[in-house]
Amino acid sequence: MQIAIVLFDRFTALDAVGPHEMLARTPGAETVFVAERPGPVRNDTGTLTLVAERALADVPAPDVVIVPGGPGQRDQMENEALLGWLRTADATSTWTTSVCTGSLLLARAGLLTGRRATSHWLLLDVLEELGAEPTGERVVIDGKYVTAAGVSSGIDMGLTLAGRIAGDEHALAVQLLTEYDPRPPYDAGSPEKAPAAMVEQFRAQRHYLLQ
Repeated sequence: MQIAIVLFDRFTALDAVGPHEMLARTPGAETVFVAERPGPVRNDTGTLTLVAERALADVPAPDVVIVPGGPGQRDQMENEALLGWLRTADATSTWTTSVCTGSLLLARAGLLTGRRATSHWLLLDVLEELGAEPTGERVVIDGKYVTAAGVSSGIDMGLTLAGRIAGDEHALAVQLLTEYDPRPPYDAGSPEKAPAAMVEQFRAQRHYLLQ
């Protein structure tokens, strides 16, 4: 089984690394970072670089596709090299997945039309404009399509997928060995829980925050 994690300039690090951590130990799986061209790819803050070992063209038919989000996603919305690859890879994939605004790329490629899906809470309306049926759930499964909400939810998505691929016992072991037992010091991880004034502030600034 081949798991391809897509990289592009200004991706969000945890969107890619979270699922990688949950899935890299899947029995019999090869996990590979791919980009339009192989080589180093910078994250959205410019403070972390991941290396794409292979070009998209070198990985035409992965079993699992994972598309992270990040501000750089905006620059990829008209990138036919990436969108075309997503369509081609999806034709034979077992699972096609995304984290955060990565779902906008899947939707832009026409893969989520009429399907339930999620994204970062600030851009659920854009997901709807692109033909999907948005939901505020943390992880959404619609057929072979698995989408996760903002950034940290990619860990949940990866763990969910680990269970679907390798079974519940394996997923439980991954959760235990990574000690994934979140107990955040604050309870503001969703717009329903955060202070209303803060939510509205970020809604007003969303185009700046996500550029």
